[in-house]
Amino acid sequence: MMLRSGNPVLRLGRLIFSALSVLLVAGGTGWPQSAPPALGLQEQGPQAAPAPSTAPPSPPVHEENPGLINEMGKLFDKLPSILPPIKSPSETMNDLSRLAKPSTVVSGRVACPASSNGAPDCKLAADKLCQSKGYTEGKSLNADSAEKCSAKVLIPGRQRKPDDCRTDTFVTSALCQN
Repeated sequence: MMLRSGNPVLRLGRLIFSALSVLLVAGGTGWPQSAPPALGLQEQGPQAAPAPSTAPPSPPVHEENPGLINEMGKLFDKLPSILPPIKSPSETMNDLSRLAKPSTVVSGRVACPASSNGAPDCKLAADKLCQSKGYTEGKSLNADSAEKCSAKVLIPGRQRKPDDCRTDTFVTSALCQN
């Protein structure tokens, strides 16, 4: 069973760790090795003069490898610019305290007016409920619906028509803020 952490920073760290371990284990060519030192006695024979070299040896040319590992390396080079900056705990607490406003739950019953598309607009009703209690605005927490019919529905033998009844929606509790 594989455990998944909900923290994106931990997931990113695990991804980087696994990618680096793949790079190290399955890396391409190794470093060139020098000749082992000669131990013991050396022959005293005619020594050949070293061949004159006209140009110093050129450093090995790094060719662009279009494989998966190279593309992952390019991704890790771009990674710091993609990720958002990490905030300190004090900055995070300041952000949270700005978001948290003092609020109160109030109860009442205010009808939601119909909006332009015909659906009930309970934001206005929540605002009215909160304003009646002395607050500036509110959000609907609980709503109730009731069907309201005309007296024509009670006539015996009369067929019910689609426009005889309508559904009214009411806000019964709201979260109010100053």
